[in-house]
Formats: sequence, structure tokens, C-alpha cells
Amino acid sequence: MSQTRFGVVAVVGRPNVGKSTLVNRLIGERLCITASRPQTTRHRILGIVTEGDLQIAFVDTPGLHGNARRQLNRSLNRAATAAITGVDVALFVVGAGRWDDDDALVRDRLREAGVPVIGVVNQVDRIKDKKTLLPFLESFSGQLDMEAVVPLSAWTGDNVEGLWSELRERIPEGEHQFEADDLTDRDERFLAAELIREQLTRRMGQEVPYALTVSIDRFEAMEDGRTGIDAIIWVEREGQKAIVIGRSGESLKAVGSSARQAMQRLFGTGIHLELWVKVRADWSDDARALRQFGYETE
Repeated sequence: MSQTRFGVVAVVGRPNVGKSTLVNRLIGERLCITASRPQTTRHRILGIVTEGDLQIAFVDTPGLHGNARRQLNRSLNRAATAAITGVDVALFVVGAGRWDDDDALVRDRLREAGVPVIGVVNQVDRIKDKKTLLPFLESFSGQLDMEAVVPLSAWTGDNVEGLWSELRERIPEGEHQFEADDLTDRDERFLAAELIREQLTRRMGQEVPYALTVSIDRFEAMEDGRTGIDAIIWVEREGQKAIVIGRSGESLKAVGSSARQAMQRLFGTGIHLELWVKVRADWSDDARALRQFGYETE
């Protein structure tokens, strides 16, 4: 009789190297929100894969970054650092052809944690001259004692199976911690808030996404079989509120429509979504507000 295996795998790296896209690709579901802006991921999220006797809990983490001036940024760094501690494997994700001070910060945190590391060079599809990739792989390999280095593209799926091969060899024996059909440890209220924030992040300008957070006031079954969701979009300034709402409410309507469709795909049910926009001044630098909105402050 074969032994079951279970492992926790943290996916870490600086902001905007495609960690969430990689987690979505590995679990085969669009669980973690993605956008082309740094610091889209703000919470640790488990994505769970069960393949027969093997079960892996992938931990998507906020991007580690050095310039953490506001309480929110420090909270994201704490969440990412805590996620590394005691895992079975850490995936150290970097962008192909680029290494900077934030990558070095991640390297140092991994060295301190002392966990097994697999290097992942993501976004290889963006490298036009593939001859430049080999020197970068060699340079990256020398940054840390790693079990393996895997070049891939989370966006296209190229060589993701190569990463799976490395992971399967390193997951220890252990009892499964989740049901076979579990996708995540997060509830639907959390996922609904994240899907709304994803659409806001994708549609807003440069600064507004960093001043946004979303809370869910109501999440309940309706008589017509749909799920009724009331959500509040919190911003820090009246001017940001006007941008989120848009002229004649068009921006907010577009966000609501896209978020509702995403929820229907994920939850498999009809959604009735109501959105409001409110101001809470400087919430991202207020420990009490951060706790209220579900961020880790200690």
C-alpha cells in the first residue's frame, strides 16, 4: 500500500514576478487574483492540489520589498516572511533577465529560514534573445544553495511540468490535511472581496489601486437561488472615490459587471452584487483599520 505524501510549498519573490499566476497554473484554477501592478497580492492564500496519494498546499505570498514605509507595506512583508518559516519547499521566483535589491532581500530571507529552495526563473517567454538566458540562469544559481533551478513561463505553461517533476521528488510522507476536492483554505467572502479588488486594480490608474481595499457586508443565499453580495470599496481620499465611481457611475458599473462574472465562474452560482465606495482617511497606515480589513499587523 502506497504512503500518502503532504507538503507545504511557499511561493516567494519580489513584487510583480508572476507568483500568483504561477500558483494558478500549478493548481489548475484561477484562484489568486492577478494584475500587471506590483503588490496585487496582499494576503497569504493557500491553493491546494491533490493528485492521488500526493497533496500540496501552495502558499501564494505578497511580494517582499525593501521600501516599506507605510503600515500596509510592513504588513505585507511580515506575511511573506512568515509564510517561509517551516515549509517543506520554497519556490524562489524571479523574473527572467532581471535581478534587483528586492530579489536580494528575498534571497536573504530564504537563507535565514534555512528551508529547501527551488529557484524558478519565470517569464522566459518575454526573453527575445534566448542566448542571454543561460548566463542569467548561471548567475541566479550562484545566489543561493538551491535544490534546482527551473526556467518556465507561468503565463503560457511552458516547462511548468518540469517544476512539477522537481516538486514531486521533494514532498515528504504525511497525512493529507485537506479534503481531496478542497481548492483553498479561504472562504467565499474573502474570495469575493479579492475578485472585486482585482477588477479595481486592473482598471484604475497608477496610484489608486494602492489606496483600495474591499470588505464584504453581506454574503447570503437569495430566494431566487442567487447569492447576494454587498461590498464596500474603501479608499483614502474623496478624489479617489470619484475616480472609482467614474463619470455617471460608469467605472463602478464596469467593475461590478466584471467581478460578478468572475464570481459566477468561481462559485458556480448566480450573483447579485451591490457595490458602495467609502472613504477612510489613510487606512493603509492605520494599524486598527488594517486589522479591521483582515491584514496581519503583528
